[in-house]
Amino acid sequence: MAMGTHEKQKQQEELWIPCTALPQGASHPFYQRLNQLLEENGFDAYVEGRCRRFYAPKMGRPSLAPGMYFRLLLVGYFEGIDGERGIAWRANDSLALRRFLGVGLEEAPPDHSTISRTRRLIDLETHREVFAWVLRVLAERGLLKGETLGIDATTLEANAALRSIVRRDTGEGYQEFLKRLAKESGIETPTREQLARLDRKRRRKGSNEDWKHPHDADARIAKMKDGRTHLAHKVEHGVDLESGALVAVTVQPADQGDTETVEATLREAGEAIAQVARETNGGEAGERVNPQGPIEAVLDKGYHSGDVLVDMKERAVRSYCSEPDRGRRRWKGKHKEQAAVYANRRRIRGARGRGLLKQRGEKIERSFAHLYETGGLRRVHLRHHPNILKRLLVHGAAFNLGLVMRKIFGHGTPRGLQGYRAELFFAFWRLMSALWRSEMISSAIFDALRHSLGPSKNFETSSPLTAKIATSATGC
Repeated sequence: MAMGTHEKQKQQEELWIPCTALPQGASHPFYQRLNQLLEENGFDAYVEGRCRRFYAPKMGRPSLAPGMYFRLLLVGYFEGIDGERGIAWRANDSLALRRFLGVGLEEAPPDHSTISRTRRLIDLETHREVFAWVLRVLAERGLLKGETLGIDATTLEANAALRSIVRRDTGEGYQEFLKRLAKESGIETPTREQLARLDRKRRRKGSNEDWKHPHDADARIAKMKDGRTHLAHKVEHGVDLESGALVAVTVQPADQGDTETVEATLREAGEAIAQVARETNGGEAGERVNPQGPIEAVLDKGYHSGDVLVDMKERAVRSYCSEPDRGRRRWKGKHKEQAAVYANRRRIRGARGRGLLKQRGEKIERSFAHLYETGGLRRVHLRHHPNILKRLLVHGAAFNLGLVMRKIFGHGTPRGLQGYRAELFFAFWRLMSALWRSEMISSAIFDALRHSLGPSKNFETSSPLTAKIATSATGC
């Protein structure tokens, strides 16, 4: 066999190529089954009906179909891609994703500017409706109960540099502000070391009341999980602890405490559960979903305060909130807070309370890991809370679709199929090992029977199974 050379492989491209002659790549089994799930529930017709008002009645410039836009954002979650540029590049590179998006080989998938323009075109409320549509799919599959809710928050790194912050009152940059302070203290031409020394001595130098980012006023100076100080956003999750489904996701300023933001998340979770119960009423799912919303809320000690516990009691929600060690407290004039705190303390010390607190740490942290670690959104590439929340809502919808896919397909993400061949091989190996062990046991039993019968009733058989049949036929 002769060696092929690069010069011999050069061919002149055909001028016309029929579409039937183009190679068809094999579709990914996960995305193929996900597409079937979306089509069975009428996803494209639903989003097109909700997005029709954002488009002109007459056909003008070809636009990105709403179903393809939301599928592209689903790809961002399942592939762990943080930015829209990366999503567009991945869709252009993968034949399996082209099949999932419905893009032919002779077509070009949408670029990042088209995705960004469509995101700005479709409002936040429509993204909420898509998230609620996925919740209805979960309810129909029996994956949404809506009675016990776990709430927790985390911080996301903002798409803004801390060195770019400016004064809220004068618009002065940070370095210019330090130079002005140095001149006022008598240093005419300060060096970098002198500015750093002057900055270390100042108090409240990172106050959100004094500083902001000029291009993202929603970003706040906050301490991240790893101890770094950065401009960040706060995200709060409401998770159904019985099924692990994400019921509500809210974006809050990063400088607000947990006791200030829990009310918005609890209210949004209650509205979402009540809406799903109304729309699925009359069927089996409507009976499973609690129409009154959550009746129990499980929280960590960052949410513990008298006002929060009293508010939950007035909402008829039983609280299971971890209590920090504050020492002996004085309850003079605070009878409502005292009763709410003592009732919460009795509940968390019981067996059910301890079990719910363990589930909170497991299932809420799982949603954080899937959305922000493997999902690629620990650092957001969008600015302003409405834009960030649009992406987070579709990310949360993809997380919930992963629960449905895990129930009907066995895997909740495409990466779950990476070790599928190895699992199949080891399952086959375990089966063969079990058969081999049973064959050895049968052979041992046959040898024991043959020796006990003696030479007069000895017989030759091809397998232990025929030996058993033969011995039973002879009446032994």
